[in-house]
Amino acid sequence: MPTFVHMDIPTDDLERAKKFYSCVFDWKFERPSPEMEYYLFETTGIDGEKGVGGGMGLRGEPEQRIAGYIGVPSIKEYSDKIEKAGGKVINQMPVPGWGYLAICLDTEGNLFGLWEDAGNED
Repeated sequence: MPTFVHMDIPTDDLERAKKFYSCVFDWKFERPSPEMEYYLFETTGIDGEKGVGGGMGLRGEPEQRIAGYIGVPSIKEYSDKIEKAGGKVINQMPVPGWGYLAICLDTEGNLFGLWEDAGNED
């Protein structure tokens, strides 16, 4: 069953946001590459079990908010399901070397994302 696998946190000030989430939740951040202004993090549950991972980067648009991504085996298959069920696929794009994502709206106007790992393409 598809589940949330990633959350993306947009920021206006990366250092300030990293400090906030580190102080409040003890999250650790790792920059995957010096060329990217983006940090990855992993969370753990209250009992120490692995939680949803995520990333933090600069906000692209003023209205951009935290977005949750649901892992799926095929962006195409699930985009078709979303449209058929009355939702909307706003955008789809590759993330070179990592996978593919789609930004979607459910029938209630809630934004969410789909994530397909690289190598799963149809």
